[in-house]
Amino acid sequence: MAPPPSVESSGHAAVLAPAPWDVPGVGGARVTRVRTFLSAPQGCPYVITRVETDQPGLYGLGCASDPQRTLAIRSVVDDYLGPMLLGRDPADIEDLHRLLLHSGYWRGGSIANNALASIDVALWDIKGKMAGLPLYQLLGGRAREYAEAYTHVDGVDVDEVADLVLAARERGYRHVRVQLAVPGTDTYGTAPTDERQAERRRLRRESWDSLAYLRHVPAALVGVRDRVGPDVELLHDAHERLTPAQARQFVRAVEDARLYFLEDALAPEDAAHFPGLRAAGSTPIAVGELYADVAQYLPLLEQRVIDYARIRIPTLGGLTPTRKLVAACELFGVRTAPHGPGDVSPVGQAANVALDISSPAFGVQEAATFRDATLEVFPGAPVPVAGRFHPGPAPGLGVDFDETAARRHPVTAPLDHDRWALLRATDGSAHRP
Repeated sequence: MAPPPSVESSGHAAVLAPAPWDVPGVGGARVTRVRTFLSAPQGCPYVITRVETDQPGLYGLGCASDPQRTLAIRSVVDDYLGPMLLGRDPADIEDLHRLLLHSGYWRGGSIANNALASIDVALWDIKGKMAGLPLYQLLGGRAREYAEAYTHVDGVDVDEVADLVLAARERGYRHVRVQLAVPGTDTYGTAPTDERQAERRRLRRESWDSLAYLRHVPAALVGVRDRVGPDVELLHDAHERLTPAQARQFVRAVEDARLYFLEDALAPEDAAHFPGLRAAGSTPIAVGELYADVAQYLPLLEQRVIDYARIRIPTLGGLTPTRKLVAACELFGVRTAPHGPGDVSPVGQAANVALDISSPAFGVQEAATFRDATLEVFPGAPVPVAGRFHPGPAPGLGVDFDETAARRHPVTAPLDHDRWALLRATDGSAHRP
């Protein structure tokens, strides 16, 4: 097993030529250093990028959130993109994004986009700090007072899950994602029921049974709806584990659960089947956390076959392309539901909230419960209050990064976090996680 990687990269000291116009922007800053940090206060590995300038105390933070390819992303930032920024004006975000995007020639993909996104968001953070304004103000200002959030609950039966939903409603959440365990099979989004099952999952010896899922979960979701009543929105994530035919069957079976949305009923490679999924029932459809190119959304928007875009800012390459996608969603009547579980750092979540507050297309924001350790590493982390994210007054993202605290939470060896995704079907074949 490879040893855990180091926490901090050294960055580069070389300075490359600035943009052709070589005229400082309004603030007159130049990028002097780009560093990356690895830390795991939430349990999953975070890659945090810090872009520093020649103005004292002026720097920006970005999140490169892909826990399965942490070191590859770090290398792209440290060895390729970071050095290209040195000596350049951090205010030229559009130019720098395009420059870095094209620099690899075979552009795109999760690894390249996460690396690019971490720099892009850091540049937006710098711009907000230079302007003395919260980031949402640079994106058009407030379109709402707060961003509604959803939390997660899971359990082994209808009664347990219904009780947890009602408890979340008491805490102020009007939207709750519901996942139900299926006896005898690996089920996404549910905690192990005992130590034996936890060990089997750790060793990936628990298989996925789609037929058991289809028999059990739709009826259980209807049962939860009957128990909790109409005053809370229920969401469910199928996590791309169904075939197109099974997804259509599932949509028909959950009509009476009256879901706020059904997420990832189809995998990205099955996107051509969304018209058939739309025709199968009236349940709203959400998709997108796996998409690594904003262009993947365009046919779905044009055909009007999805209702919610599950945008993931790091995987799409940053705020620069994502804000354009959000504008397209607004034009086509699609709402946004940004991806924000625990493997998106507070820096990434702050970028989500800036878009949520400023866009008329916003629908609901996924909310992780950050550990105390995570809140210590990221002072100013956005935390929902009574199920709502309220914008703060701090300039830029409003989140900082405590390097000393981060060092107390080193990441594990590279392959440790991959194990959860090594799913097998009942016949032993590899399956989507």
